[in-house]
Amino acid sequence: MTLYFSLVFALLVTEMVIFMTLIVPLPHSWRRALFTFISENPLIAKLQYGLKITFIFILILFIDSVNRVYRVQLELSTASKAQGAGGAAVLGGSERMEVQARKFYSQRNMYLTGFTLFLSLILNRTYVTILDVLRLEDEVMKLKGEGGAKGDAAAKLGNAGEPGEIARLKKQLSEKDRDMENLKKQVQSQQDEYNRMGDEVSGSDSAPKKDR
Repeated sequence: MTLYFSLVFALLVTEMVIFMTLIVPLPHSWRRALFTFISENPLIAKLQYGLKITFIFILILFIDSVNRVYRVQLELSTASKAQGAGGAAVLGGSERMEVQARKFYSQRNMYLTGFTLFLSLILNRTYVTILDVLRLEDEVMKLKGEGGAKGDAAAKLGNAGEPGEIARLKKQLSEKDRDMENLKKQVQSQQDEYNRMGDEVSGSDSAPKKDR
């Protein structure tokens, strides 16, 4: 195994160790402290930036390994077809072993680089998911603390916090608003009727004075 593929293998083992560390059940305070350290440490931020560049080179190695596997497989397929057609042996024993060895090494490199890239994606999504879970847990704990501080106010409101009670109160409020609107319409109609009757009375009182 060449030096760069040895480094890729070391990176794969490191990713496996990190993944096992992330999924190990820890107390909330420990896990929160760990992820706070990872998120805020400038050295780890630089390391992550370097790893992004490293994964770009690993992707290039993966593409090259896939290309090598395809070429070796094509070479073996061509040799097998030539032998099946009754021609002379295209590849001798040592040559065929050499081609098989190249195929094995190409496949090994392809799997090594492929699994390293795949595990990097899993680590990234796991890290983001755990951060979201920690944020939600902090919000839940905060809401629970506020709920305890407002316990006296909730006791005064009775069952206002129970399921369905808020909807019932909203319904009562909308009914009161509707009753208020109907009452306003009735008052307005009575006021208009009163004004009309006042105008008629005023007109009947002024008519005899004009005749005189």
